[in-house]
Amino acid sequence: MQLAQATKSVLSQVEFVIEQIREDDYTKPVDVFNHSTIGQHFRHTLEFFQCLMEGYEKGVISYDKRKHDKRIEEDKILALKLIEETNRFIDSCNFDKPLVMEVNYELSDGGDIMVNTNMAREITYNIEHAIHHMAIIKIGLNVICPYVELPYGFGVAVSTLRYNTTESDA
Repeated sequence: MQLAQATKSVLSQVEFVIEQIREDDYTKPVDVFNHSTIGQHFRHTLEFFQCLMEGYEKGVISYDKRKHDKRIEEDKILALKLIEETNRFIDSCNFDKPLVMEVNYELSDGGDIMVNTNMAREITYNIEHAIHHMAIIKIGLNVICPYVELPYGFGVAVSTLRYNTTESDA
């Protein structure tokens, strides 16, 4: 499966789940999330894709400097629009494009590290990051949204799905 297809597959699963969640459940604090919300986890996940889109043109990506846009965590329609925008971007980007990722592991400003990367590597990272958060989101859905139907493999790495299939065949 190509990276564009894999990205769209993950985003399609996210979209399918967001469409089903009642608005009040999207923004309801979840005890097992230390009182954060399902919407906050979706916002966090989608903002990484947004950082990639915004940094693509200038060639520098910083996931650390994302906006933490509360509107995405409170408005399902806005989250769904961001998914649509990301899908359009994926169709038009160059996966071979060299990029630089800016990261800072210090509590203060000024400790920026510049890491050479490329679009393919960053979209791969975003896919894995999304799946990781989908696994966390699934926990919250089980607690407050048991009515939500989860697509096959939601929050499970494809390598794990593949492994589980071969183990069950053995």
